Amino acid sequence: MRALSLFLMVVITTNCMAQKKIEVPASYSNIKFDKKAGLILEYNEEVKGEISYVNPPQLASYEGNIKGFAKGLFFDFNDSTLNGNLIYGFIPYGDSKHPHPVYRSASSKIMGGRTTINIADIMSGRYDMIDWESTGRGTIGYRVVQGNGRIMYDGKVSFEGTGPFKVVPTVIEGPFVNLLQSDGATISLVTSMEAEVSLSVDNKIFKSESGLKHEIKVEGLKQATVYDYTVSVGNLEQSYSFTTAPSPGSRSSFSFAYASDSRSGNGGGERAIYGANAYIMKKIMALGRQQGVSFMQFTGDLINGYVTSPEDIALQYRNWKNAVSPFASYFPIISTMGNHEALMTMFEGPAGGFRVDKFPFETQSAEAVFADNFVNPLNGPDSEDGSQYDPSDKTTDFPSYKENVFYYTYDNIGVVVLNSDYWYAASSNYIPITSGNLHGYIMDNQLDWLKETIATLESDENIDHVFITQHTPAFPNGGHVGDDMWYRGNNAKRPYIAGEPVEKGIIERRDEYLDAIINNSTKVVAILTGDEHNYARTEVGPNTTIYDDKLELPKLELKRTVWQINNGAAGAPYYAQEETPWTASVSGFTTQHALVIFHVNGKSLTMEVLNPDTLEKFDELKLR
Repeated sequence: MRALSLFLMVVITTNCMAQKKIEVPASYSNIKFDKKAGLILEYNEEVKGEISYVNPPQLASYEGNIKGFAKGLFFDFNDSTLNGNLIYGFIPYGDSKHPHPVYRSASSKIMGGRTTINIADIMSGRYDMIDWESTGRGTIGYRVVQGNGRIMYDGKVSFEGTGPFKVVPTVIEGPFVNLLQSDGATISLVTSMEAEVSLSVDNKIFKSESGLKHEIKVEGLKQATVYDYTVSVGNLEQSYSFTTAPSPGSRSSFSFAYASDSRSGNGGGERAIYGANAYIMKKIMALGRQQGVSFMQFTGDLINGYVTSPEDIALQYRNWKNAVSPFASYFPIISTMGNHEALMTMFEGPAGGFRVDKFPFETQSAEAVFADNFVNPLNGPDSEDGSQYDPSDKTTDFPSYKENVFYYTYDNIGVVVLNSDYWYAASSNYIPITSGNLHGYIMDNQLDWLKETIATLESDENIDHVFITQHTPAFPNGGHVGDDMWYRGNNAKRPYIAGEPVEKGIIERRDEYLDAIINNSTKVVAILTGDEHNYARTEVGPNTTIYDDKLELPKLELKRTVWQINNGAAGAPYYAQEETPWTASVSGFTTQHALVIFHVNGKSLTMEVLNPDTLEKFDELKLR
């Protein structure tokens, strides 16, 4: 068993050698850099050292150093402690629209991090369903399973030859349809080694330069049209299709899906492929495809997260993306951040230590690593730098909002994506010591951007319906009543910046948010949230009780009604319902796995909710 699975930690500051200097953002407090000890936290006249998880899994290791030999492929996972099994099988591209590995009954033992696949002897003849013996090429899907049965990684490797065998560039992530427009899209993918990628669409060739990560912009296409596309890397090809968006304001009929919270679930197997519930995500994506959705919005807690290594979180992201990619090659899945996307700098302390967003922010923050792993619009705000609380106008003191706060449109709807776990300090009770943002709080610059974006969409004649989505419910109902945008009515909860509390508490900020999207908008129809691992819809309007009796604050009067649709039921362990001031306005609560599908027909808008595991429909609603 790997040490990380026990969540052990080790102090890494007991080294008397000189440390490479790390600039501490001025937005933090009591965190300093010591030439000998590295990063430290000074608290109660004590010095707390930085800590990190022991031997965290590394994406690069599980991708493997793979080489060909006379009979097949040799794998070196660069980890002498790794023992278990390698499950493998050919991926028959072209045999299915949604290619998956077809695993052989045989497997290879992993000993000391090394193993082999004998292609020539045990994957030939009646087991050669991809015709590699005649074409001299193919792709194998492999699964790394630890000795305790835990699935750590699903990978791919392409080869050429019939013996000896040669490893060639492989598409190991994607392709994904991103940034869908009425005249095109961006196709993204990752290759196992530096290579050029060619993309054929509508008899046009689009190419990327040689590299590992590829984002290929396709344009000049017709609106609302299905296009086949072929990705070529060397002599290997994969073919899929996507449908361009309608022209803005066409008011055609279409559907889109919503879900969140797919981190590892209970039950073993694919419910817990390191970091992600791949079992339910595959079913969600298959159901979305079967229902003909044009795109899917997925808002946070994709993975387990809460780690200290960017390579660790990258492995979890890869496992999540591998689960969705056979379907996301056809329609976009727009993903953003929740609290479990946390990548942390940690210090010794009680209850798991003092935890803040990792820095340097430009390269190591949770936001920077998320942006490196996903392709999203760049039309959001810059950061909280420049706000009234910015401690310095000469340094970068906050992480970027790029690709984690943005908006997009499709036909006559707009979707505004917020990050309610921005600059997240996971040890919430110690925020006054370290500084940082708490779970559920929308900070000043993001709120200002939200107001501006609402105004933009209100004035856009092509837009009829606007959806707001952030990970944390404004009105939690089960599992997070003690935080999210409520904290059991405790308005004292708020961010600290450079050791000082901001002016507005969590309830005041929630009310400003509600005022912007309800009282100052006619088009916002629903708030799409997660975090709580259940499904529920909450009516939010003049008849909703949004305070408790003990809260002494100016009360916001809601002038119209919207719906909060919470769907955190994409595989994470469930939460039951709790009592709140607004319980009477809650309906449809269930702990079933759920996929919410919105059906848009011009100015008409309906919703149905399906269980991707059983295909049962258990809720529906006419929103407009």
